Amino acid sequence: MSELIIRPSTPLRGRVALPGDKSISHRALLLGALAKGTSRVSGFLPAADCQATLRCLRALGVEIEELDSSTLIIHGRGLYGLRPPRAPLDCGGSGTTMRLLSGILAGQPFHSVLTGNAQLRRRPMERIAIPLRRMGATVIDTDGHAPLIIPGGQLRGMDYVLPVASAQVKSAILLAGLYAGGRTTVREPGPARDHTERMLQAMGADLTVDGPVITLRPGRPLRARHVAVPGDISSAAFLIAAAALVPGSEVALDQVGVNPTRTGALDVLRSMGAEILLADATKEGSERDWGNEPMADLTVRASELQATEIGGTLIPRLIDELPLLALVATQAQGTTMIRDAAELRVKETDRLATTEAELRKLGAEIEGLPDGVVVRGPSPLVGTEVDSHGDHRLAMTLAVAGLLAAGETLVRDADCIADSFPGFAGTLRRLGASV
Repeated sequence: MSELIIRPSTPLRGRVALPGDKSISHRALLLGALAKGTSRVSGFLPAADCQATLRCLRALGVEIEELDSSTLIIHGRGLYGLRPPRAPLDCGGSGTTMRLLSGILAGQPFHSVLTGNAQLRRRPMERIAIPLRRMGATVIDTDGHAPLIIPGGQLRGMDYVLPVASAQVKSAILLAGLYAGGRTTVREPGPARDHTERMLQAMGADLTVDGPVITLRPGRPLRARHVAVPGDISSAAFLIAAAALVPGSEVALDQVGVNPTRTGALDVLRSMGAEILLADATKEGSERDWGNEPMADLTVRASELQATEIGGTLIPRLIDELPLLALVATQAQGTTMIRDAAELRVKETDRLATTEAELRKLGAEIEGLPDGVVVRGPSPLVGTEVDSHGDHRLAMTLAVAGLLAAGETLVRDADCIADSFPGFAGTLRRLGASV
């Protein structure tokens, strides 16, 4: 396992391009495989999680060419062209791969098994199994977890109210709806990522969105398209936070995806006083506007920050950034409260517990709640040895903390960062950080 050693940073300066958006990369692969014709994907994120989706699709008979690390050619097999896998499909550590593939495989005329690494096998899967069973699918789980056995078969449409806002559950249902008899309607209790809906519409699916109500009528084939994947806003958040926190910094980030279901962290940081400027980078009619995914060029400058409260319907728009926002709160004036985030207890790790434990090692005044944390700031941080617990987002959060801490910070088990942000350490170094 690799380690990162971080020392206090001088001002961060420069302009960088980010890795492609992970959520959109997954969906470009999956929907490209189900489309008729050949799709080209540029800006693909070649991270471990997306590679898991790629491997599974190849095992299902999909031909995918890799022109380079971020450009793919997908020879779509149509909705009914997948082949039975010869062995269990290994999703690695990717919950997105397992949950979205479950929706697709539920409607196939063959038997499939989905498994993954030990970390993924601890994550809850009943949340997708229950609605898929209501559609007529057979999903056999293991005490609510993977491995999942999916014999496949005929599905029926349904009207389903999501218990909690979840892009992965919503996407699994909609993908199963492509194979269902009759329409499928999903009703959301709050906003969640809408990349699946946007891409389905761009590929010709009969899908409508009316506020929190999404309706899919099956029967239309998906059309192959060119997918231009924007920079990942969740990856950008770590550089944005670093630039906002390290005095004297100014960092520019090009072509970042600013889908409004994903920009909650930007809204919070701005409310705390961060200076973040956005310039529209979308060119109407060009590949950069493909799929109606907006992009922006961002400029971030170091700022004095104030505490805030984070909770409610904002949580799904920034769920992946909450450990990072807890770190930001350690440097803000006042007490920051994060609530309604119990979902973090069933991610790669119990992210609430590990975030609290590791930031406390660095000197943060942070207290855990059943569904969040309370952070009192500003707190001087002191470098020490910390552990990612195999969680890529916690590893990057701790690396950013090391830029602020006095002395040297050592982050153990840092190779997990490749799950979502290959080249993260190198990007920080190009901006002037000592990593």
